[in-house]
Formats: sequence, C-alpha cells, structure tokens
Amino acid sequence: MLYTHLSVKAIKKFSFNLFDTLDSLFFIGTWKLFINHWKFGLNEYRRAFSKRLFLRDLRKLVPSLSMNDIVVGKSGVRAMALAKDGEVIDDFKIMKNKNNIHVLNAPSPAATACLAIGDNITEHAIKHFNLV
Repeated sequence: MLYTHLSVKAIKKFSFNLFDTLDSLFFIGTWKLFINHWKFGLNEYRRAFSKRLFLRDLRKLVPSLSMNDIVVGKSGVRAMALAKDGEVIDDFKIMKNKNNIHVLNAPSPAATACLAIGDNITEHAIKHFNLV
C-alpha cells in the first residue's frame, strides 16, 4: 500500500497551493476518496462557508450555542494517511520491510503520546528481528 499526506499548517479559507493540489490529485486514493465520500465532502464545504449550517451541526453537541458564540478563526489541515483504496487510516499503522519498522500514521494528540504504540512496536521488533 502507498500512502500520501498533507503537511499540517494554518491556512486561510481561500488558501491554495498548486503543488499540494497536484500532488493530491495524482494519487489514486484521492479519487477513490472523492467517489466514495462525495456527499460528506460537499457537506464539509457547505459548513465551511455557512455559519448557520455550522451552528446547526454544533448544536447537536452543545444545544445552548448561539450565533454570537461563533467567532472567525484560522483553520488547518490535519495530516491523515490515505490508502490507495481511498480509505482514511484513522489509527496508527505499522509496516515492516526487511530492515525497518515504520509507523505510518499516528493521529495527534493522543496516539503520538501513547505508550501502547511503543509497546506494539517493541513486540513487532522482537518478532521481526528475532531479538529474543
């Protein structure tokens, strides 16, 4: 499996980077993600540009919110691993080859601080490299 990612950075609503866009569009997993989840993506864009729709969805979590509680702020891109089949890898993924063990995805903040990942990598290393 091949994976791609976007770098994490603060962006403005209308920011555009040609290199990042082309890099994403030439990855087959991006197209499969679009095809499989187009309705979710469309709703995300609608909420990004409509304070009313954004508030409607926020009220599902915090019913007492009002329009005055929402203030404009910076948005960001969260790096996520994307498989060739278009599925987002939500949890950490460990891949091994002859000489290496790679952690390909560890969503922040909980997973990057989790000692369980370290334990899991240790178990893989012991078996993979015959360390015992």
